[in-house]
Amino acid sequence: MAAAAAGGAGAAAAAALWSEVNRCGQNGDFARALKSVNKILQISKDDVTALQCKVVCLIQNGNFKEALSVINTNTKVLTSDIIAFEKAYCEYRLNRIENALKTIQSASQQTDKLKELYGQVLYRLERYDDCLAAYRDLIRNSQDEYEEERKTNLSAVVAAQSTWEKVMPEDLGLREATYELCYNSACALIGQGKLNEAMKKLQKAEELCRQSLSEDSDVTEEDIEAELAIIHGQMAYIMQLQGRTEDALQLYNQIIKLKPTDVGLLAVIANNIITINKDQNVFDSKKKVKLTNAEGVEHKLSKKQLQAIEFNKALLAMYTNQADQCRKLSASLQSQSPEHLLPVLIQAAQLCREKQHAKAIGLLQDFADQHPANAAEIKLTMAQLKIAQGSVTKACMILRSIEELQHKPGMVSALVTMYSHEEDIDSAIEVFTQAIQWYQQFQPKSPVHLSLIREAANFKLKHGRKKEAISDLEELWKQNPKDVHTLAQLISAYSLVDPEKAKVLSKHLPSSDTMSLKVDVDALENSHGATYVRKKAGKLTGDNQQKEQGQGDVKKKKKKKKGKLPKNYDPKVTPDPERWLPMRERSYYRGRKKGKKKDQVGKGTQGSTTAGSSELDASRTASSPPTSPRPGSAAAVSATSNVIPPRHQKPAGAPATKKKQQQKKKKGAKGGW
Repeated sequence: MAAAAAGGAGAAAAAALWSEVNRCGQNGDFARALKSVNKILQISKDDVTALQCKVVCLIQNGNFKEALSVINTNTKVLTSDIIAFEKAYCEYRLNRIENALKTIQSASQQTDKLKELYGQVLYRLERYDDCLAAYRDLIRNSQDEYEEERKTNLSAVVAAQSTWEKVMPEDLGLREATYELCYNSACALIGQGKLNEAMKKLQKAEELCRQSLSEDSDVTEEDIEAELAIIHGQMAYIMQLQGRTEDALQLYNQIIKLKPTDVGLLAVIANNIITINKDQNVFDSKKKVKLTNAEGVEHKLSKKQLQAIEFNKALLAMYTNQADQCRKLSASLQSQSPEHLLPVLIQAAQLCREKQHAKAIGLLQDFADQHPANAAEIKLTMAQLKIAQGSVTKACMILRSIEELQHKPGMVSALVTMYSHEEDIDSAIEVFTQAIQWYQQFQPKSPVHLSLIREAANFKLKHGRKKEAISDLEELWKQNPKDVHTLAQLISAYSLVDPEKAKVLSKHLPSSDTMSLKVDVDALENSHGATYVRKKAGKLTGDNQQKEQGQGDVKKKKKKKKGKLPKNYDPKVTPDPERWLPMRERSYYRGRKKGKKKDQVGKGTQGSTTAGSSELDASRTASSPPTSPRPGSAAAVSATSNVIPPRHQKPAGAPATKKKQQQKKKKGAKGGW
């Protein structure tokens, strides 16, 4: 009886606990519900329902690791059929996406919940085709209140295909009634390059978002701006693609100031700002790169977004002269994507900054040998490096080794220009010949073919290869006998080699009557340009007539002007024959005495004059040897000769001016004291 009573008491306690769990679950108080479930498990540790409830409570509280641990430790009780969704969801939230996929696929019964989760898992794994099929199946076979969310997810998959896989999106026929659908539609348009249409969609999405959130009285303006951050970020990206970098930069910085909680959004914006800065404003880029290293970023962005961020980190390390860091990042990227071009190009650029051009070219050559599919882009870079070193001929050899580009007009033009620069005319003509032969074989009716023949003929004429040019022109004329321009060129070429042949060919030229154009002369003369030219011509004609009429008068009025002479010119004195030479080059120049002025500086009281300075000057005595003539000095003139060169004579008023200046200086000195 005692055992029966104890069992009855335990059952009653368990019933009370279950009612508590049920009540807390309805109220959303999962922390309290978990406590009651734990008490139930103390009574019956293998209770399947209690274990399921515990897992659900832990998931609702965000304890995904603990929930997964409970599932894994009770596998005998919690079989995959019972707990498949909860286990897959915990793995999904813990970013164990591959494990979540295996759990879903191993479930014996695919419920609607598992199908929803399956679509999310496929999206995270970037298996967009499978994801699209999964959501289409869900929308077709489901009718509940979550239909709008499924359509939003479907449009997100289409946008991802357009952006990352460059797939032309199909029209899903979705009514863009929500801002999420408008935003996804704009992303799909960006992937197609329709930037203006995408901007209009984003503006509509912004308007719908404001309307939707403003209806809720609890939502503040800050909350609205935070929700709009991702839309504004995409707007800024479009501006950046359109070349409006200043506007984009301003909008990016506004979003960063809001401090959004989405680390993925912040990482993308920071990366885009770094791309705008390039090798400028490096300090700002180093601050922004920290946002790309936030925890959880790798789970928020696609593989291509993460790869682009890593590329920009390597480039920033190169721009900031962190050579080791640059090499480390680029090597890591190359190991992750061995066939990708950018890592090896970054390594080559870093070697070039270190003046190791030969090593850079060797690195590029090795990559081209290992990955022939990408050899064209690599060889173009190698040619650029050779040109930078001045090895134009070697650059031409590298370019000619790119078989898929040999016949392209741009490549032909570049090679001909480079060979002409090196005066290697034979090689330039060979380039033309190979390109023409390719078009004759594969695209004989292409307009590029005829254009190349004409360019080759012009080039040969320019460099004196008349017979070869005539051969090309004859080929052109045969293909189009009505081409008067080609015929005229051919006649011109023959006139230099065979005048008789030129006369014969000239008979094929049309008469002047047939070549006359139907032009309305009156309308042409009355046009704006013709009126301007006629007025200008008339003005010039009138000026010429006036000049002709007054030409005789002008000739009479012209008088020869006398040359200006110095004010103190003396006709009796013979001018100095060396007056046109600089002072230092004249025969009588003896140089200046050094330090004379320095000795006078600072001597005597302020404002005083050195009365006996002239008496103490040894250069003024009769016994001192003559120095170079000093302008305005009687002693110097008398010491050398009586001839005073005109350039060295000073006007009579010069000494008086000097005295006035000295008096002014004295007054200033007294006033200062």
